Amino acid sequence: MKRIIATLLLIISFYFGFSQKSNSPATPINTYNYSSPKKIIATQGAVVSAHPLASKVGIEILKMGGNAIDAAIATQLALAVVYPQAGNLGGGGFTVARLADGKEITIDYREMAPGNANRDMYLDEKGDPLHEKSQEGHLSSGVPGTVAGLFASYKYAKLPFSTLIQPAIDIAEKGFVITKRQAQSFNALQENLKKYNTVSPVFIKENWAAGDTLIQTDLANTLKRIRDKGEAGFYEGETARLIVEEMKRGSGIITLDDLKNYKAISREPHSFHYKGYKIISMPMPSSGGLLLNQMMKMIENREIGKMGFLSVQAIQLMVEVERRAFADRAKYMGDADFYNVPVDKLCSPAYLQERMMNYDPAKATPSSTIQPGTVAGYESEETTHLSVIDKDGNAVAVTTTLNDSYGSKTVVGGAGFFLNDEMDDFSIKPGVPNMYGAVGGEANAIKPGKRMLSSMTPTIVLKDNYPYLVIGTPGGTTIPTSVFQTIVDIIEFGMTTEDAVWKAKFHHQWLPDHIEIERAIPEKTREALRIMGYTVVDRGPIGRTELIKVISRKKIEAVADVRGDDAAEGY
Repeated sequence: MKRIIATLLLIISFYFGFSQKSNSPATPINTYNYSSPKKIIATQGAVVSAHPLASKVGIEILKMGGNAIDAAIATQLALAVVYPQAGNLGGGGFTVARLADGKEITIDYREMAPGNANRDMYLDEKGDPLHEKSQEGHLSSGVPGTVAGLFASYKYAKLPFSTLIQPAIDIAEKGFVITKRQAQSFNALQENLKKYNTVSPVFIKENWAAGDTLIQTDLANTLKRIRDKGEAGFYEGETARLIVEEMKRGSGIITLDDLKNYKAISREPHSFHYKGYKIISMPMPSSGGLLLNQMMKMIENREIGKMGFLSVQAIQLMVEVERRAFADRAKYMGDADFYNVPVDKLCSPAYLQERMMNYDPAKATPSSTIQPGTVAGYESEETTHLSVIDKDGNAVAVTTTLNDSYGSKTVVGGAGFFLNDEMDDFSIKPGVPNMYGAVGGEANAIKPGKRMLSSMTPTIVLKDNYPYLVIGTPGGTTIPTSVFQTIVDIIEFGMTTEDAVWKAKFHHQWLPDHIEIERAIPEKTREALRIMGYTVVDRGPIGRTELIKVISRKKIEAVADVRGDDAAEGY
């Protein structure tokens, strides 16, 4: 009888796609021939991410009976394999989720400064900044948080963790064909790979081409240790030993104690209301949620919807609120566990009204005259974002990063993953800009155990108390402004989901005092802005927004950005 029952249970578990003998998706994923769908209509669930294989992994997990948290974990792990410039084990990130029961979750697994870090570690004897040391190589790395973040979110998942990680192991072990964009990216990286690595990684090759197969055996073994030993499979044991040995070879400062003591933190979401919508985003050490709050509230009563998408009037208003919010970021924002960030004051109606008192809709307000507001008492653009929703209405927005593209450019010898260069996101010296031109001061100064300020803005918008938008993007300091613009495009300008993602964007961050603008914006608009006193700077693509829009309980639109290989999947 026991044997019959065991056989029946095995048949049932196999039927539902996750037997104990196989953790692989019920539908095999072809890693040698795949496409990048940019828009899908779904009824049961959707996943949008920076790489088609990662999106496929996420949707298969949903089909296997997993919820949105399961899919988000599996997608992140797959991105660590197929999108090494930003998907990662050696970086960190933020998760924002809204569960079907109404519970709102934010998980902070931002990297932190090692125990041997100090305030002036990137200054020479004259006090001048040493940007290479904060931006490249071993010393630029903070203690990684991604793996801790995965396990912190796993408490809300349904499937065995071994099921969620197995697709990533399979892809790393068996290989996948790279895209044209990836080949170009790998080729551009070769000089830095040779310069900043002590053990030659698999990414070093004379000439990568689209269709080449990337096999990552060391990374597969690292993933297996996580599968078998959980969080300790990364922060202790063999993987931790490999990280510390890499640090010693390259004069880095991360220790075994730093790794063992790292913890992901559950925080209170930064939430606010805008014209009947509830917007849920990330609190400190992300500046994104607060910046988004400030910018949305500064336009709320100015009838921007009547101005029209990419009108000179709308761009000018949005630029001016971006300018003011980023001025506040420079002075007041940092890790709230180490610095008293006056969040309530910075987003209070009276304060924001005061910030807009010198706003003139006819001309630019120079940043030299816009200083941080008075409070009484007082990131690479190679990040990656994924958005997920399931049939029950669980919604997840996840943004993770290595900071710069491929982080520190250092791969951990024998472990196969890139380490971050997030230490550059601290203010290495008051008033000195980081690689994205962002400036800061005491609020974001380096201290052991402190988490560096971030711009990542994973966000969920509720309409009638149900998920409406799940959104985020990479892009360093352009992240909050891109999320801001995409939400405004949909709520105020009534744009379609794909237009809100694909059409041109712009950015202002107080300093440097110019508008960065995508080339698709017409010359007559640029000229009108110049006449108003703005300096307009052309630039390449801004961000890679991943957006899910819930039309009804049975209709979901998911859109991936055309600016990359990003892909949307659903069923």
